[in-house]
Amino acid sequence: MASNMYLEHYLDSIENLPFELQRNFTLMRELDQRTQDLSKEISTMSEEYMANVRSMDSAKRTSHLKKIENAFVKSREYGDDKVQLAMQTYEMVDKHIRKLDADLARFESDLKEQHAKETGYSDYESESPLPKLKSKSVGRNRGGGRKKHHDAAEPARKKKK
Repeated sequence: MASNMYLEHYLDSIENLPFELQRNFTLMRELDQRTQDLSKEISTMSEEYMANVRSMDSAKRTSHLKKIENAFVKSREYGDDKVQLAMQTYEMVDKHIRKLDADLARFESDLKEQHAKETGYSDYESESPLPKLKSKSVGRNRGGGRKKHHDAAEPARKKKK
């Protein structure tokens, strides 16, 4: 049946999704941990700098500040990497959602078409409970217009209105 085909196709397409999501979330967790560790290191270096700044010579101060600055740069890189992973993860899930929406629309269309074929409804009238009537040439003359009926009761009906 068509529903099994759509379901199998969709399940195949998302088979690796949980693993990819888990991998991305694990990487984000690792980036968080690295950032936290780096933040502690920055805090320690800053406290050390502040405690010893008066006794440091100019080159040592510059070197120490450069280490702190490099740690901040690395921390920002970890944050940027995490944002990129989050966006990649969002796009991956969004892609699967859009695919599911498209497959559901196609499946619904196929079901309507199948229902129309089985019941004799047209594609356009498949939601109507009435079967589609085939147009026949009854009531039409060669010119394509409707036949004029010469009915004696016709003028009487018009006069009553």
